[in-house]
Amino acid sequence: MKRLIKFLLAFGPGIFAIGYTIGTGSVTSMIVAGNNFGMDLLWVLFFSCLFSGVLIYVSGTYYLSTGETALFAIRKHLPWGKFLAIAILIAVGVGQWNSLIGILGITSNVVFEILVINFEGLQGHKYFVVLGLAILIIGIFYFLLIKGNYTLFEKVLALFVSMMGLSFVFTLFFVFPLPSEIILGLVPKIPEVEGAGILIAAFVGTTMAAATFLSRPLFIQGKGWTKADFKTQRNDSIIAGVLIFTISGSIMAVASGSLYGSGKEITHVLDMSGALEPSLGKFAVSIFFAGTLSAGLSSIFPCLMIVPLMIGDYNSGELDVKSSRFKLITGMASLVALSVPVFGFNPIQGQIITQVFNVFALPLVVMSFLILWNRKNTGLPGKRIGTNSIMIGAFVFSIIIMVNGLVDIFG
Repeated sequence: MKRLIKFLLAFGPGIFAIGYTIGTGSVTSMIVAGNNFGMDLLWVLFFSCLFSGVLIYVSGTYYLSTGETALFAIRKHLPWGKFLAIAILIAVGVGQWNSLIGILGITSNVVFEILVINFEGLQGHKYFVVLGLAILIIGIFYFLLIKGNYTLFEKVLALFVSMMGLSFVFTLFFVFPLPSEIILGLVPKIPEVEGAGILIAAFVGTTMAAATFLSRPLFIQGKGWTKADFKTQRNDSIIAGVLIFTISGSIMAVASGSLYGSGKEITHVLDMSGALEPSLGKFAVSIFFAGTLSAGLSSIFPCLMIVPLMIGDYNSGELDVKSSRFKLITGMASLVALSVPVFGFNPIQGQIITQVFNVFALPLVVMSFLILWNRKNTGLPGKRIGTNSIMIGAFVFSIIIMVNGLVDIFG
């Protein structure tokens, strides 16, 4: 484990990309997709990871070439840049805080289900126990945020990402779909089933998280990378994209191999462990909960930080983790995160709906990076045909997914 964490820390900012991308929202979406549609939505995951990896690379390379962070550059160089940057800040902030609500709801419920296995008497006090756990979890993370620094955040995320990846990939060796199903899953198609559009939107919202690309320059700044680290930044982007696809695909494949066609509906946190139990028995609950818990905890840090980070980015282009503003806004985010436990909402349904919100900011962010990437006299790489083609594809993809999700919601 020490060697694995050391390997992950050699890259660093990619850890935050994985933390933003694979949380309980991603786990929930992948499990529900595998349960309802088998591997039919694997193509959505593939394109989301491809586009996400390229945008992570573009965002980091732009910063190393120009020294300008994302929102700062948008405000400075784009037409109507000030208003566009504010619109992105609000849209991404709302989306990430919505995600945080679902993440804390599922994470506190996961811990509760683990406790109930050993202490059955807690079952009759679920509301107060879940609420107490949520307050404890968010309190610990808030304390670490106001007392820590970039290096500490990176180490904590490396630990959680390692546990999450090992848990989910390990289960794939025991439960997996047929190779033919995986190949067919890469063929683009939208299942003609009620709710498919919303689930696909949630898919893209969690895998192509706009916050990942916007915060990338700030975390590179915190890491201390310079123009001498172009190759490291590129490799970090590739590894982040590959790991996101591997871990997320493993979750979907396990759910597909175990649950697809069984007719079982996933409505509660404990239901999701059923994806593993047929093959691994009771041990599956421990493995699945370890992965889900790590996914949730790895996402709380980035989601709590995103709004003050973007405000600092907009104002000065600097990584801000020490100011009073950072402490105040992360405190507000911590209170907002308690919505699901306080009001007793279903965390599974809440998590999928909150992920849909992340899709709406995506076209604005992709379009902004496409324009910035093609500015002249910036020191950016000369040959940009490949990256431009993929970013145009990402923009069209994000529009189609957003419209598809809206039609399903209002239809």
